[in-house]
Amino acid sequence: MSETIGITLEQIDGYEFRVRFDKDSIASLNTDLGEPLGQSRGPNPEHLLNAAIANCLSASLVFALAKFKNKVQSVRATASAKVGRNAENRVRVESVQVNIALPGEAGDYAMLDRVLSQFENFCTVTESVREGIAVDLTVTDGSGRALHHSLAGGAGQGGAG
Repeated sequence: MSETIGITLEQIDGYEFRVRFDKDSIASLNTDLGEPLGQSRGPNPEHLLNAAIANCLSASLVFALAKFKNKVQSVRATASAKVGRNAENRVRVESVQVNIALPGEAGDYAMLDRVLSQFENFCTVTESVREGIAVDLTVTDGSGRALHHSLAGGAGQGGAG
């Protein structure tokens, strides 16, 4: 099964663009580059990439937990991209670090080991991105204890890419 997901991008001014999504129920979004090129009037592409990866991983984790009758509220995720220059001196996203914090303690969740061993495989965005960019993921509980860690993807890093 294939699906096509579309957007329309319209320049507003300079490097600021309006993104319109192919579903009328989704509000448009303004993006912009940071200074000195843009005016930082919206998220830049790197922000959107971070948001897409963190959102997809978080949603996949919530879905996997729900499969085992876990009720989850207040999941919190942070993501940061390391941006640097490649061999051709072009700016590239080198890696993305994601931290997902679950509320409560690990013992509050049924089948947590099984959930943590498989949820990443269902994240469309992350698994696609990992073919070119290393994504480093950590899942913690409410006390900050690391429950899961994985590093995969990126050229030359032994991952999927």
